[in-house]
Amino acid sequence: MKLYHCAGARSFRALWTLEELGLDYILETMPFPPRFTVPGYLDINPLGTIPFFTDGPAAMTESAAICEYLVTKYGSTSLAVTPDEPDYGAYLNWLHHGEATLTFPQTLVLRYRVFEPAKGLQAAADDYAKWFAKRTVLAAAALETRDYLCAGRFTAADISVGYALLLAERLDLLAGLAPSLIAYWTRLQARDGFTRAVAAERR
Repeated sequence: MKLYHCAGARSFRALWTLEELGLDYILETMPFPPRFTVPGYLDINPLGTIPFFTDGPAAMTESAAICEYLVTKYGSTSLAVTPDEPDYGAYLNWLHHGEATLTFPQTLVLRYRVFEPAKGLQAAADDYAKWFAKRTVLAAAALETRDYLCAGRFTAADISVGYALLLAERLDLLAGLAPSLIAYWTRLQARDGFTRAVAAERR
């Protein structure tokens, strides 16, 4: 298994999952954006995006899908929720909610506040920051009464949503979020798998 990764990027979801599962893998850490900074990367991944993950014949570019692949193929039942469990639908929804609902508006904040501030789209970035905050209401409500999002345990869905909170912290978007989300983010960061993923990224 090999994961192409940039520090702080969506590929952290896959890295965190690999560490939670204790799998052997090769980590290729690159400067962002690799399509411009790493010669030959477009030959490996024609999209030029991160993550890119390979496992034998499998070649994957979607962070939430990589998490699902890993916990389904290699994981114990603790990280995956199976179709016979009552929370299976909720699990899949949260798994994709982390990327499609939460991370999407953050990427526009990242683009226009960090990477392309000279374009003068600060107002658009501010609007997307507010949009992100409004999109956290479902997770905040769910976490009022539980430690994790579904199935009564930590799952890959928490990795997906947890990465959105990691990115929010790096973009200074945590202020004003519900206390239940802040407490949840604190719990996630205390996990050994998260700590190992951060250490692997720094190496």
